[in-house]
Amino acid sequence: MADPDAPPAWFDAALAAPPEQHHLEVDGARIAFLTWGTPGDPVLVLVHGGAAHARWWSHLGPLLGEDHRVVAIDLSGHGDSDHRDRYRAEQWAREVVAVAARERHGGGPPVVVGHSMGGFVTIVAAARHGAELEGAIVLDAPVQRPDPESEEGRRRGPNMFRQPKAYPDLASGMEHFHLVPPQPTNHPWLVREVARHSLRRWDDGSWRWKFDPRVFVERTGPSRPSDYAADLARAACRLAIVSGARSAIVDDDVIADMRALVAGSPAAAAGVPFVKVPEAHHHLLLDQPLATVTALRAILAAWRPVGAPPVTVGTSQLA
Repeated sequence: MADPDAPPAWFDAALAAPPEQHHLEVDGARIAFLTWGTPGDPVLVLVHGGAAHARWWSHLGPLLGEDHRVVAIDLSGHGDSDHRDRYRAEQWAREVVAVAARERHGGGPPVVVGHSMGGFVTIVAAARHGAELEGAIVLDAPVQRPDPESEEGRRRGPNMFRQPKAYPDLASGMEHFHLVPPQPTNHPWLVREVARHSLRRWDDGSWRWKFDPRVFVERTGPSRPSDYAADLARAACRLAIVSGARSAIVDDDVIADMRALVAGSPAAAAGVPFVKVPEAHHHLLLDQPLATVTALRAILAAWRPVGAPPVTVGTSQLA
């Protein structure tokens, strides 16, 4: 009988295809990012959520890299990127666009995919840098609802993201890793892999979370989710909204609000698909990874159908 805690063959194969590691200076900060796939292929940029990092995508990068140059970024204040004195989604969007430009290698505009807080960053990029993008795919980011990471920080106060603990060793830290908002852990082998890359050893020998707690300080952190409504309404590239069918934060009311916002946007001219991933919760790339890849592949394929005429989005003409 198979061990339910043992990873499947596809997961082992994905981790056996390690990414290339890179850095790029953007507005005075060294931004780390990972890549899979062939230089020159269409660029697909993956943007993590709050308190997360690029290696949340390590199991999906090789799958998506079969026909794309896949880039997973560590936003400033996260992962292996530098910290800043102040964080705003506009700054993170500039980091995403700069890294994407670095990896284009003369090819066409990139597609940006963002999860949770990274979805808000993706929305800002679509609104303010739409002419430089082929499209934007937003994964379970609740516009006009508090994002789960900031909400958890407010609810639990200094004991959570704002004053993270130190641990004597990596194993101890990994034991305290949990998803926000909480959800069933269908794939413990996948959550363990993400947790393993979420901590670093400091000079004093302790292990601490990689993210900068100042990301979640309201006076310096990113705007409230409700502040992204205007950006969603002016998205100026192809746009798709993907959510988990069992998401605790993107429910039918949120989807209705987002539909209304995009209806009058420049992106509406090309059509904006709304896709639900069956049985997926908020962290759909962890609990339904293969279904999430399938949803992304379907959207990307639909955006480049064979023989289709160009579609005008805002002032841009997209093939």
